[in-house]
Amino acid sequence: MMLRRGFILFLPRLVGLLVVACCSVSIVYMLACTPKGDNQQLALPRVHSPTVKGGYEAILQEREEQHRNYIISLKKQIAQLKAELQGRTEQLKNMQNQYPDPLDIQLDHSKPEKAQANLLAFLRSQVDKAEVHSGVKLSTEYAVVPFESFTLQKVYQLETGLTRHPEEKPVRKDKRDELIEVIELAVGSLNKPDGVSKAKPRLYTASNFVEGIYRTEKNKGTLYELTFKGDAKHQFKKIVLFRPFGPVMKVKNENVNMADTLINVIVPLAKRASKFQQFMQNFREMGIQQDGRIHLTVVYFGKEQMNEVKSILENTSKSANFKNFTFIQLNEEFSRGKGLDVGARFWKGNNVVLFFCDVDIYFTAEFLNSCRLNTEPGKKVFYPVLFSQYNPSIIYGHHDSIPSLEQQLIIKKETGFWRDFGFGMTCQYRSDFINIGGFDLDIKGWGGEDVHLYRKYLHSNLMVIRTPVRGLFHLWHEKQCSDELTPEQYKMCMQSKAMNEASHGQLGMLVFKQEIETHLQKQKLSSKKT
Repeated sequence: MMLRRGFILFLPRLVGLLVVACCSVSIVYMLACTPKGDNQQLALPRVHSPTVKGGYEAILQEREEQHRNYIISLKKQIAQLKAELQGRTEQLKNMQNQYPDPLDIQLDHSKPEKAQANLLAFLRSQVDKAEVHSGVKLSTEYAVVPFESFTLQKVYQLETGLTRHPEEKPVRKDKRDELIEVIELAVGSLNKPDGVSKAKPRLYTASNFVEGIYRTEKNKGTLYELTFKGDAKHQFKKIVLFRPFGPVMKVKNENVNMADTLINVIVPLAKRASKFQQFMQNFREMGIQQDGRIHLTVVYFGKEQMNEVKSILENTSKSANFKNFTFIQLNEEFSRGKGLDVGARFWKGNNVVLFFCDVDIYFTAEFLNSCRLNTEPGKKVFYPVLFSQYNPSIIYGHHDSIPSLEQQLIIKKETGFWRDFGFGMTCQYRSDFINIGGFDLDIKGWGGEDVHLYRKYLHSNLMVIRTPVRGLFHLWHEKQCSDELTPEQYKMCMQSKAMNEASHGQLGMLVFKQEIETHLQKQKLSSKKT
């Protein structure tokens, strides 16, 4: 009886425990079997769940809320970027107002203080850009701008220029004035009281200058470092100066029409019919066919080979339908200056560009345009530096055959050099040539007449444009220096002959050819033994 009563009392508890156990198992089952998406995606309701519609609506609402929040976040970021961009734009405008476009820069004379402040700020910015306070990273060794050194008497230079002297007294007045000015400024700076020391300052002079170095960076300015003797042995004073370049300023903007600008090519000649044949091939292709605004004047000395030359000229005239040529014959000894002078004065038409040329010159149509663009009556004459070809037999001696002429006309250190000591090829208007007085007709034979004419232009108010050009070549030919030349002319002729043969390295290979061959034979013998 007691046992039955106890069982009846325990039965409700047992039912409660079973219900709790079943609920727990159901919850665990649902958690284990409910599918999950990536990135903690909300679980979709089960298909047979009675709340499937409401579950989907809840999920869609939640995802829509997430996208709405994401869009709001993007809009905030865009707004921040716009504000930052606007701020940067304002900064740029302020800088442009402070430093105007160099091509449009103008000094406001109504506000001189502001103009001066802007200019000083720009010049200081140039100092900051240059390698004055610290170095800059360079990509290769070719990017280095070398310094040149100088003393009171000499300049030691890598770019030797026309003189070819590695050390020299500054021959150009502008260079002398520049270095003297820099030394004087440095001396003045050393003698300026510092306002601190009460002792009587030492007085520096140019005689205390030891040495200096300087270099010019084309887009920044010129840096000078000068060293002076100090107060005691092994003590020095060093002054660093910088000459900043000002902003680029627009000087001229003009249209240039060269459609009707005729060039009269004047060639003095004696014999050399085969060379004239080669010249006429070039003249026909570049001058007649490609350019078309050209006249040829041949001034021939003597009668030997004259008929051959005239025949070549007439054949070219017929085949190319070219009538713009003049043939002048002089029964006298060859004189280049006389021939060019006669050819220039013979012209009876309007003012024309004269191109003084030689029979061993090759030019392109691009050069003819350069000739026009760099001459202006009463203002400019053009003295191009042509590229002189080395002896092809030496350059291409290791080849099976010498390339054609067109293939040889490349500008490389192995194939030729800039003939910067020659002034014979020049372009100028006839009016300028006549006004300057023409050539010195007392000079006979080879050389000298071109330098005299060049100096006349330098001494005039005309601007002389002197620059290397890519479309003008001096073709190699064996040079003969006549015994009839004066000692000075003969020396110039021999120097020109030596420079025409080959580069320094190529001539060295010829000089040491025997040693090189001996070395190669030794190498072959040693390789056979091993």
